[in-house]
Amino acid sequence: METKNWQQEQERLELVRNKLQVRISELEPEVAGLHDQAADIRKRFWEEVTMNTSTNEDFEESFFTINQQSAVLAERERGHKRLMQQWKNMKHLLPSPYFGRIDFQEKGINLREQIYIGVSSFVDQDGLSFLIYDWRTPIASLYYDSSPGPASYVTPSGSIEGTMELKRQFQIQNGKIHNMFDASETIGDDLLQQVLGNGANSQMKSIVATIQKEQNAIIRNDKSRMLIVQGAAGSGKTSAALQRVAYLLYKHRQTIKADQIVLFSPNPMFSSYISTVLPELGEENMQQTTFQEYLDYWLDSSLRPEDAFDQIEYVLTAQGTPGYEARLQGIEYKTSETFLQALQNYRLWLGREGMRFTGIRVQERDLITAEQMKAKFYGYDDTLPLINRVVLLQEWLLNELASLERLEREAPWVQEELNYLDTEQYVEAYRMLHKEKEVFDVAERYAAILKNNKSQPRGDEGDFDFTQREEGLLRRKIVKEYFKPLRKSVKKFSFVDIKGIYGQLFVDEAAYQEKANGAAVPAQWPEICRQTKEMLDRNELFHEDATPYLYVKELIEGVRTNTDIRYVFVDEGQDYSSFQYEYLKKLFPRARMTVLGDFGQAIFMQSTSLAGDDSPLVRLFGEADTSLFCLLRSYRSTREIVEFTKSMLPDGGDIVPFDRKGPKPVLTRLDSRENRDSQILADIAALRGKGLESIAIITKTAAESREAYESLRIQGNETLQLITKETMNFEKGAMVIPVHLAKGVEFDAVFVYDASPEAYGRDNERKLLYTACTRAMHRLHLYTTGDWSPFVQALPVDLYEISSYSAR
Repeated sequence: METKNWQQEQERLELVRNKLQVRISELEPEVAGLHDQAADIRKRFWEEVTMNTSTNEDFEESFFTINQQSAVLAERERGHKRLMQQWKNMKHLLPSPYFGRIDFQEKGINLREQIYIGVSSFVDQDGLSFLIYDWRTPIASLYYDSSPGPASYVTPSGSIEGTMELKRQFQIQNGKIHNMFDASETIGDDLLQQVLGNGANSQMKSIVATIQKEQNAIIRNDKSRMLIVQGAAGSGKTSAALQRVAYLLYKHRQTIKADQIVLFSPNPMFSSYISTVLPELGEENMQQTTFQEYLDYWLDSSLRPEDAFDQIEYVLTAQGTPGYEARLQGIEYKTSETFLQALQNYRLWLGREGMRFTGIRVQERDLITAEQMKAKFYGYDDTLPLINRVVLLQEWLLNELASLERLEREAPWVQEELNYLDTEQYVEAYRMLHKEKEVFDVAERYAAILKNNKSQPRGDEGDFDFTQREEGLLRRKIVKEYFKPLRKSVKKFSFVDIKGIYGQLFVDEAAYQEKANGAAVPAQWPEICRQTKEMLDRNELFHEDATPYLYVKELIEGVRTNTDIRYVFVDEGQDYSSFQYEYLKKLFPRARMTVLGDFGQAIFMQSTSLAGDDSPLVRLFGEADTSLFCLLRSYRSTREIVEFTKSMLPDGGDIVPFDRKGPKPVLTRLDSRENRDSQILADIAALRGKGLESIAIITKTAAESREAYESLRIQGNETLQLITKETMNFEKGAMVIPVHLAKGVEFDAVFVYDASPEAYGRDNERKLLYTACTRAMHRLHLYTTGDWSPFVQALPVDLYEISSYSAR
């Protein structure tokens, strides 16, 4: 870059920073002033309002005064929030105001416009001249999508054509230009090399300065109801999704708020890992949850569902135990579209027969029996949908309970309860009766006035029987307290025996086929039934049963839809079953969906293919409303690590490594576990000495993680973290982590703790090993105390190095 250009750009940068500093200084007293005003109004709110309800006019005046004060307070708080966000954006811009520049000349206009692009917009004092354009503006798409020459971009009013004269990239730190490149087709490799060469962070960072063309197409897609992103490990799927959230909040800022977008993360730690990206872009975080958290919230509190991590732990560690093969068949079947269709058929059968109810009891007596409920339910018009009849039954039960409550006041057990009431309860009843007495006296006077008979005597104490009324009042209170939870449970549909209804599907094959309209079953169906019933008897659910159970519950009680949510994002989407996707669509009927995943990392049994004609995701919204993007270029790891990992997959040849050089993966074979642990600790220390701070020792299972952690901790003085499914925050340092929790996260270095055939020998363990290895950015080490996994043995020998410490 010529010195003259560099000097001009630095001068322009200093000019923009000076204007930013001036505007920040101007905003600070305004922000503080509005904050103080809002605080003062809030503090003095009731001092400014005199509540007077003496007359209708006084009441109306008080009402409007309160409304007026509330409106003033709300306006001050909105103004403060708006200015505060502007102030924060400018403070964030100050160290590095922009990262790109394009010079664009619109067709038919003899003016070459210089467009500087940053994280947010900054307008000069005239209110018209953009010194910095937000990366989400339509014109900024030129920076990501086009090369110098003829170019166009789309605005709400149509396409703008012209010529891009220049495309320049900057690296600016603390107000100084450190690097500057003129790029051609894509965001330059020089900038990417420097960004990707940095160490791993404990939290994901924004990628707006290095968004690639294919990622930009994902970010700005606002047409498809279903957006599927099938991407190789490290291809920037999650990063693109988070920038997409920021783009949607910017484009639809008048109609969509952050809490109308929900992201389903693979685990709670991942939620912490990505939590700073949107605030870094000046946006509030969207809602984040896991599918397991949703299941736990809505399932019956008496049921304890297994989570996905316990399920995979069983699959990986229980080979050879009784019932193992049947469990695997059950997982595959219960997460399939076949089982979904069977449950839809089951609903029709329940409409004719087989509904199960739980009787309502009080004091060990049946008030309303399950048989009465069943007779009432099937007495309704059988053309009515199942849920409508359940609601009618609910209304009938509430009316019955109201009648029974009145009758129950004379029951013998109520008299016994009266005998055990304490003095305080009697005093409270006495006070209530005195209030009734006052009302009684007023009514007597009013009645006398109406009869125009002022000489008629008022009621005396004899007209108002305190003793009789006191006992009646206390009886009502006693019975009301007993019936209150009964009414509450009826309102929550607790009278429907969902556990029994779901459980009766698993009696035997003949009964199941009758209820599910002849649905085919796996070969080991009797054992699957036994296992399922055994769990239900313990008030537990297999993970593969949790979604179907909730689905049956909502077929009967009604679907809990959330129409406020407008966008749903699913990360690690290959780990969801087709059943779960159907459920999500029903749960968020107005939402568009973005699914991100990599079938190469499909380590759960219920995994779903994202791409291809057989993908259930395409059928979910229809081909016309579905867009599929394939990201094949991997940015996370060095070329050497990508070449190594992609060769593990039968179809990994399509993955394209980014050309960032580094050492080849290192294979180390030791003759004992103690020597392996000692070597791992030595390798950690060596890499720390080279500035690599984030190091993961990845194991196959959680049980192996615990064993490795204890063994390594005893062996040396290295500070290690043990990551479990309960870990909420992701931090730098050396950690021991099972592969299923490492998904979606990246590390400076990865040590595969045991790469033997015993750990990764079966074909369904190939993707586990691939997932573990693809977490590495700069260094990858694999260890064994015996033979190598067949997936390692099959690799070309020129893709790795043998450690000099390896046992011969």
